[in-house]
Amino acid sequence: MIYPLPKTDEPAPAIALRGVSKHYGAIHAVDQVSLSVRPGELLGLIGHNGAGKSTLFKMMLGLIPPSAGELHVAGASVRGRSFRAARRQVGYLPENLVLYDNLSGLETLRFFARLKGASEAGCAPLLERVGLSAAGDRPVRDYSKGMRQRLGFAQALLGAPRVLFLDEPSNGLDPAAIRDFYAELQRLRAAGVTIVISSHILAELQQRVDRLAIMNGGRLQAEGTVAELRERLDLPLTLALRTEPRARAALRQRLAALPGLRVEEQGDEDLTLQCPRALKMAVLAALQPLGAGLLDLEIQEPSLEQVYFGLGRAA
Repeated sequence: MIYPLPKTDEPAPAIALRGVSKHYGAIHAVDQVSLSVRPGELLGLIGHNGAGKSTLFKMMLGLIPPSAGELHVAGASVRGRSFRAARRQVGYLPENLVLYDNLSGLETLRFFARLKGASEAGCAPLLERVGLSAAGDRPVRDYSKGMRQRLGFAQALLGAPRVLFLDEPSNGLDPAAIRDFYAELQRLRAAGVTIVISSHILAELQQRVDRLAIMNGGRLQAEGTVAELRERLDLPLTLALRTEPRARAALRQRLAALPGLRVEEQGDEDLTLQCPRALKMAVLAALQPLGAGLLDLEIQEPSLEQVYFGLGRAA
């Protein structure tokens, strides 16, 4: 079956999947996945081990053929003859990157540049871009895990790709390197590069991706921004309060009038409220008469981890 791309006035998607499946006998590793990724979008692809993420990556890269459906990446069908040229516009960092230990970092990049048909002149600047310029002449066998990961990221950037696939890219990176890595992703995104990133570290993705696609059992379970997924699940907010002890009785009385609110007292001053989203403004109105008796207030949205497990329970 052919799944034509929709005709709109918007720019063509950088990645478009229509009814994509991959079956290994009775095992449906990927099952009827349809997804579109805009140019310059940073998409987080998440799911449990065995959810189908790696299989989907391999199909989008043209490494394995789909059993059904259509995949377009960088303007070309992965099953068409034109994809060989289009793939030069695609960068990929696999979860387990294999490197030649006897080569130096710079020699490694030059090797990959020749394979990709990219200019070797850009290899040294790329090493500097990922913070490895001082180690460029050292053999890779002397690199730490984090250094190897940064070298892998550099090879994914060879040839100035327009689409990037990154599988567990922060694996082995220290906090400073993770910060620098995501800063580089934002620069790439601002330049129009489309990025699909798969990671099990959900806290890293929460504030950094434009949109999420969540896979479960080979199917696309949900997609949207973190805010949209929170709204879909209607997960409660957490309000952490600190009050004057003398204000506690009056506050307790006001909160008791709000159905569905769960109140946990912690010591003489601290309260934690589990608040349905629809009650947020009512709770804030109940707090207003406290005046100076309210010492502190923190409103916490559900984390991406809570959203992820909430979707799992709703499935």
